Amino acid sequence: QIMDGVHPKLICGVATTVRDAEGLITTPGGIDVHVHFDSAQLAEHAIASGLTTMIGGSLGPITVGIDCGGEWNVGKMLQASEAWPINFGFLGRGNSSKPESLAGQLRGGCLGLKI
Repeated sequence: QIMDGVHPKLICGVATTVRDAEGLITTPGGIDVHVHFDSAQLAEHAIASGLTTMIGGSLGPITVGIDCGGEWNVGKMLQASEAWPINFGFLGRGNSSKPESLAGQLRGGCLGLKI
């Protein structure tokens, strides 16, 4: 007997994992790994399109950057992201004449450094 809405040729193989999601909302969970975080509406659109994870940075002082531009900015971006039901990864600025600034961005919460 086949449940309503299930395709009769659906194949469940040895790699298929079954999860009980009764009463839950499930999504496919897309990931965008090159995001310029320039507005709060960006998160709304991402969620509406099925994204569950966004990785990138702010625009900073120029319009083409994709990094957070410093430890203080990383902290502000982390604070701003707390209100959204989505996973965020922020990239720090990976070029500096002062290596301590790179370590500071990572301590501040950056996922990685953008070169």
